[in-house]
Amino acid sequence: MEHITLLLAIVVVTALVFDFTNGFHDTANAMATTISTGALKPKTAVAMSAVLNLVGAFLSVEVANTISKGLVNEEGIQPEVILAALVGAILWNLVTWLVGLPSSSSHALMGGLIGATVASIGVSGVNGGVVVTKVLLPAIAAPLVAGLAAMLAARLTYRLDRNADAKTTAKGYRAGQIASAGLVSLAHGTNDAQKTMGIITLALVAGGTIAPGSNPPVWVIVSAGVAIALGTYLGGWRIIRTMGKGLTDLQPQQGFAAQTSAATVILASSNLGFSLSTTHSCSGAVMGAGLGRKGGVVRWSTATRMFVAWGLTLPAAGLVGAGAEYVARQGDWGVYTVATFLAASCLAIWLISRRQVVDHTNVNDVETDTEPAGVVTTAIAAVTPPPAGSVAAVTDEDLKATIPAPGTADPTAPPAPAAV
Repeated sequence: MEHITLLLAIVVVTALVFDFTNGFHDTANAMATTISTGALKPKTAVAMSAVLNLVGAFLSVEVANTISKGLVNEEGIQPEVILAALVGAILWNLVTWLVGLPSSSSHALMGGLIGATVASIGVSGVNGGVVVTKVLLPAIAAPLVAGLAAMLAARLTYRLDRNADAKTTAKGYRAGQIASAGLVSLAHGTNDAQKTMGIITLALVAGGTIAPGSNPPVWVIVSAGVAIALGTYLGGWRIIRTMGKGLTDLQPQQGFAAQTSAATVILASSNLGFSLSTTHSCSGAVMGAGLGRKGGVVRWSTATRMFVAWGLTLPAAGLVGAGAEYVARQGDWGVYTVATFLAASCLAIWLISRRQVVDHTNVNDVETDTEPAGVVTTAIAAVTPPPAGSVAAVTDEDLKATIPAPGTADPTAPPAPAAV
């Protein structure tokens, strides 16, 4: 292992803490629909996701290289900048987790890094072209592409199964959900675990322990994979509740369509080196799948709060990162102050979360207000085929219930004319 100073050690530990929060913050992306439809028990789901996240961390380093080599200019970046960036990202992750809103851990990290870099060496330290092409454009395109794909996939599954037995098809799609959820978890490891690898590698370059342009060392890959796997196993139950029950009500067919579409988009972006938000992809896929069933309603009030959080992620994390960088650059006391502030904030947020505990025992116990279908939902639902088995069979008892008993009046018959 390279020579690590005390400051670098603090930065590395903080980066692994971010990786841990990334794991439990984004567990919902892979397992929320699988848990909400009953395809897997909650603890089984997060355990499977954790293992596959760990495996995915070893499959590629393309996204790590995007962060460590492309997003900001390595020259002039000091370890204090990396520490400040991580503070902004961690705090945003924890705040959005506390309120149960799916937001992008990736964008929180990018925002913190950009804000701290600008505060340290100015706007010239940020590679604007990389930010636009590999961060902002994928952020806009990912939920749209995943949502459209999931909506079309859900409509196709219902059309193909319209004459099939509902119970049989539901069982098959639950099995498909497990496979597709595993694929999302694997994709998450290939994308999100690498972000921490990239940020630690950038810190090592800034500290002069490895040469600029180096790939992540093996110990960085291993530690980042383990940290995100542990966070995933812990389970971000608050966000799982929102993704699984708060956005829309999903049937197994829709869950399978959402997971498969999201995994395809994430894996494609990882292969291209795009630092994609798995949260954006999976949330878009869930909403698209919700619109893919006739009568399905997306709860736009929840979706609107989520969109607002997405828009605030980059600037909010950036402002915190810039403030933390200003304090950290004052010297050792500044670094210790920032580290103490982060630890105290994390503890405070955790204590607040204990007032209303959400865990694997009550993650699906949520009451959602009935929200009227909006214009988009109504227009799409009008041309969407009904789900298989949605028309109940008429039984003999149903027919008897519609025939009035002898000697009784038929409630559906017109009134008899009055006697003259």
